[in-house]
Amino acid sequence: MKLATLRNGSRDGRLVVVSRDLARAVDAAAIAPTLQAAIEHWATAEAPLAALYDALNAGRAADSFAFDAAQAMSPLPRAHQFIDASAFLNHGNIMEEAYHLTVKKTEGIPVLIQRQADDFAGPRDDYPFPDEADNADFEGEFAVITDDIPMGASAAEAQARIRLVMIMNDVSMRTHLFRELQMGFGFILAKPATVFGPVAVTPDELGEAWADGRVHLDLTVRRNGELFGHPNGREMDWSFGQMLAHIAYNRNLRAGFILGSGTVSNRAHRRVGSACLAERRAVEKIDTGESVTPFLHHGERLSFEAFGADGQSVFGAIDHRFVPCNTQR
Repeated sequence: MKLATLRNGSRDGRLVVVSRDLARAVDAAAIAPTLQAAIEHWATAEAPLAALYDALNAGRAADSFAFDAAQAMSPLPRAHQFIDASAFLNHGNIMEEAYHLTVKKTEGIPVLIQRQADDFAGPRDDYPFPDEADNADFEGEFAVITDDIPMGASAAEAQARIRLVMIMNDVSMRTHLFRELQMGFGFILAKPATVFGPVAVTPDELGEAWADGRVHLDLTVRRNGELFGHPNGREMDWSFGQMLAHIAYNRNLRAGFILGSGTVSNRAHRRVGSACLAERRAVEKIDTGESVTPFLHHGERLSFEAFGADGQSVFGAIDHRFVPCNTQR
């Protein structure tokens, strides 16, 4: 099934069920007022939500209405915890080769970082950032939302607790990134608010494209309407289940936990393109000795979308414009 959160004046919005073709929606308040509430009570909410989804797709849902992604918030407008990964080692390998980096990695241990979770941006909202000198970048990713995962869960057990799948733009400010990395803790100014696609889908909705805890779909990225890249999620070096088990080694993960995949990156990047500027610029440096693709300027528009085997959009599109913001306090 497909779920979304629409604006209603509150911080958590209202939960709606969205049709498979993303054309119609119906209010789900009688089952769960918000997506967080649905995830926390998934054992009792799943079946009625699925029944409402079936009725909507069959044209039998009372009071359905046209779905407008411009009215959508992030499926979870805020979360108790959000961790992002760097699960595509190809991306890191390109960066290390281009800039002669020595990165300390432990065999078999995924690269993960705690991220801001209290203020996700909407998929069609303008994205404000203070200064073009921040070197704004984008990173197209897949992400999952989980139910409760107990401490010590195996990869298979953790993967079975994945309830929803999303796409995301992990906005990055490259001017601050290397400085913050060298400080040895984590990202603050380098990683502002994350943007998620308008619709979250259950793994079964992906069909054969959900396999081995990975999303086997191209993530199509466009910059100002021009194709930038369409790498596929199948090349994750760790599955979502494996990463969730690693995180749950010594802690419980609570319902509504979000895990991002990291920048989608393929070994055939020269053919399929990239999902972020930093990777494109690194490839240019490797090939020619100079990075020429510019970082984002105010006024630019980005879109991210994944299409199923039937050619239909699966999650809807992130389609947003980067704009100046007023940083006065």
